[in-house]
Amino acid sequence: MLQRWLVGLWRSYSAVGLLMGTLFFAASLTPSLLPRTFITQGVLSGACMAAGYGVGLLCLILWNYMELPQPKSRTARAIKIAAAAICTGIVFLFLWRTTEWQNSIRVLMQLEPVESAHPSKVGLIGLVTFVVLTALARLFQWIYRRAQAYTNRFVPRRISKVIGFAIATVLFASVANGVIFRFALHVADSSYKQLDALIEDDVQPPSDPQKTGSRASLLHWDELGRMGRSYIARGPSKQNIESFLKRDAMEPIRVYVGLRSADTAQARAKLALEEMKRVGAFERSALVVVTPTGTGWVDPEAADPLEYLHGGDIASVAVQYSYLASWLALLVEPDYGTETSRALFLEVYGYWTTLPRDHRPKLYLYGLSLGALSSTQSSELFEVLGDPYDGALWSGPPFSTGLWRTITDNRNPGSPAWLPAFRDGSYVRFTAQKNALDIPGAHWGPLRVVFLQYASDPITFFEYASAYREPQWMHAPRGPDVSPQLRWFPIVTFLQLGLDMAMATTTPMGYGHVYAPEHYIDAWVAVMDIKWSSQEIERLKEFFRKRES
Repeated sequence: MLQRWLVGLWRSYSAVGLLMGTLFFAASLTPSLLPRTFITQGVLSGACMAAGYGVGLLCLILWNYMELPQPKSRTARAIKIAAAAICTGIVFLFLWRTTEWQNSIRVLMQLEPVESAHPSKVGLIGLVTFVVLTALARLFQWIYRRAQAYTNRFVPRRISKVIGFAIATVLFASVANGVIFRFALHVADSSYKQLDALIEDDVQPPSDPQKTGSRASLLHWDELGRMGRSYIARGPSKQNIESFLKRDAMEPIRVYVGLRSADTAQARAKLALEEMKRVGAFERSALVVVTPTGTGWVDPEAADPLEYLHGGDIASVAVQYSYLASWLALLVEPDYGTETSRALFLEVYGYWTTLPRDHRPKLYLYGLSLGALSSTQSSELFEVLGDPYDGALWSGPPFSTGLWRTITDNRNPGSPAWLPAFRDGSYVRFTAQKNALDIPGAHWGPLRVVFLQYASDPITFFEYASAYREPQWMHAPRGPDVSPQLRWFPIVTFLQLGLDMAMATTTPMGYGHVYAPEHYIDAWVAVMDIKWSSQEIERLKEFFRKRES
């Protein structure tokens, strides 16, 4: 039985498909933006091999369609044997170099080099993944042939082929989207929702009536969500700030509205505004409208340094819009974040513009990841020209962020895609690990915008076009955290970046999609025109480095 199955497998496989699949497999072992484990590498390599095998079969179909000459059976058998031998050699050669390639990324990210990337495990997992995917492809082929055979009774052969392919495609897409994807999404949503409702023992409701979630608050503590409660409870206190600054400070104001606090985005935004009025948020020197990530998380590495920089004389407000992680929310409900961010901005900005200009706080926007995308869409420039807010800091903007894409595509000639320079630098500037915001001869205008992004962040630099063309951020000079051994391969690079995007938050701080406080400090200083000496700024950076370590 086994022998018959192996013989059938040998006869059915395509030498062209195997060669193409092997080349894709080998290319998948080369570095991309992030380091990989042997499990993720194996799954990626198997998927790439299946994609390459499919490309090879497509080439073969086109060859046959054009009725080009076919090799004789003996020649075809020799080609298969030679292809199998060549492919085996290529696989072993590239698996042997996997460790070197992975370490080329790890060294840049200050990670310990690995002694082995476990090539045998990678190969085994890749083989299993390839077999599973090709089995699904053969199931598709079986459905297509059955549908074609049935419809061929009633319509011409060529039409029946089109109908059969359409039936198989619709059936597979319906199952994938309607059953697998929706079931997975339901499980993820339920899990995140339950996690969001979890109240940790070490996070207690505030006793200060000026805090959101206290007995005097308009918002209930248990409705803030897990991320909201953490945001309110774990920020620096007045005493913490005074201890660092060696002078008097104020208690920072943080307002947060959870997804359970009201039924609609507009209702939650109105609650946020009323809570801000209650706690005196508009009486501070600066006010930040925060759009959190998909789960409602506000990055403490951005929020905490900001409150030190202002000596506590600052208020911030955030409204939750989802339970899902950003990359999932980006796929299934990207507009919902925009709806919430816009509702909050309109409420806050609408009230802020009624206040006397010399007796109101400076107004800023902030967002990370999906929060950055939503925050950029929270207002139109023509809406604020008469009375503009003061600035914005957007970190790790997703690749689909329209404003970011427009500015990057129209950057000044000679500036790299991962660190663009835009016109005279009076409106928008970009920075990364090394502060690039102090541009010689440039002067800020009335509205300051900063994009903080790392060249190794796949959330920012993923693009669908990488399937068929080399992304511009790969051109020299490359970012300091991008492997010099990274190469572009059609389709393979697209799959590599797709995996990187799902793993973007697994990097050390200061790389990938994990933004470090010292880089936020440089960005905040520029956006808010903070007048600290370089020694004071460096001391604050060192304070947060020690806190993280």
